Amino acid sequence: MIEVDARGVVEFTQALVRIPSTNDPARGRSEQPAADLVAAKMREWGWEPSVYEAAPGRPNVVAVVEGGGGDGPTLMFEGHTDVVTEGDLSEWTVDPFGGEIRDGKLWGRGSADMKSGLAATLYATRALQLAGPFPGRIKVCALADEEGLMLGAHHFVAEGLAAGVDGAIVAEPEAGEICAVAKGALRLRVDLTGKMAHGAMPQHGRNPIEAVGDLLTALRDLQAELQRRHPAHEHLGEVYVTPTVVRAGTEEQVNVIPATASVFVDVRTVPGVSHDDVAARVATLAARDGITADVAVLVDRPPVDVPVTTPVVAALAAAHRDVTGAEPVYGGVPGSTDGTVLTHWGGIPSVVYGPGGKWIAHQADEHVSVDEIVRCTRVFAEAARRFLTGTLT
Repeated sequence: MIEVDARGVVEFTQALVRIPSTNDPARGRSEQPAADLVAAKMREWGWEPSVYEAAPGRPNVVAVVEGGGGDGPTLMFEGHTDVVTEGDLSEWTVDPFGGEIRDGKLWGRGSADMKSGLAATLYATRALQLAGPFPGRIKVCALADEEGLMLGAHHFVAEGLAAGVDGAIVAEPEAGEICAVAKGALRLRVDLTGKMAHGAMPQHGRNPIEAVGDLLTALRDLQAELQRRHPAHEHLGEVYVTPTVVRAGTEEQVNVIPATASVFVDVRTVPGVSHDDVAARVATLAARDGITADVAVLVDRPPVDVPVTTPVVAALAAAHRDVTGAEPVYGGVPGSTDGTVLTHWGGIPSVVYGPGGKWIAHQADEHVSVDEIVRCTRVFAEAARRFLTGTLT
């Protein structure tokens, strides 16, 4: 088994957690300090990281580590440097940015999602490099804005950096599951325009709020229809069509029928569901006499469905078996990750696997097992060796 720096990967995770890398310009926060720390560690090891601004002050850090063992494939390790807000501090029993280790767990915002996974990719690559020459190369990537619009992953693809990459391991927390499938996410905004009128004289207006009511009922029926046509996925569950925001009128003028109303819809899909068809259906359902309906696609991330026989998945499964002594468990990502962008827009087969509980992300008292960080680092190193040498079983 490839030797990894167990102490180093845990301490580096702590250092990352201690950086509050939320996207919060009002508080002077961004991914920049975390990206700087990653780049500094890469330089310490003699790597030559390139830094690309996905947005002002929001850098991607990318290093290519050549194996020195001749021609071979390119493996990508990917993690993100941003974290969500810590939220209400009264709900935490630890400092959310303290990086404290207690009861065998490392606590803090981003400990699981996904600074431990990011650290594991770096230290796994370094371990394989120190173990001797290997064919091909590893592209180690720390990207910005996964928790937002995935600007970092989109910028990575737009810059042509996905070209030539043969497989990607995305180090999100999945509790040891190998996730080669992920739900799609389609977010829509429906703007309904009618005609303003006095509440005492509704016959002179066209009330878009009534159209909102009809649309909400129709969306519930659309969800049921999609669930009938696309049965629950083994790893991803059901298709969901969820209204999340309704806006219309003002409290200050409850005697006025507003001219406009808006409904925001979060659609979560499984393989086989066409996002274009769903958006078109919503537009049809929103149409109503006397009301204009405009549908805008805010986010379009199709589902991911990578066969488990794909080399990057097979290598990861074999590595999991070698390191843990247990048969791999396959699962699915309930949301979307940077892997969604890498696969659909970058053409890279991706698989998601990393330290941390599958449901712990974004919660107070977020934590990750220290043993799991080290174990996952070993799995990553062995997966890289197998993928690059073609030893998939």
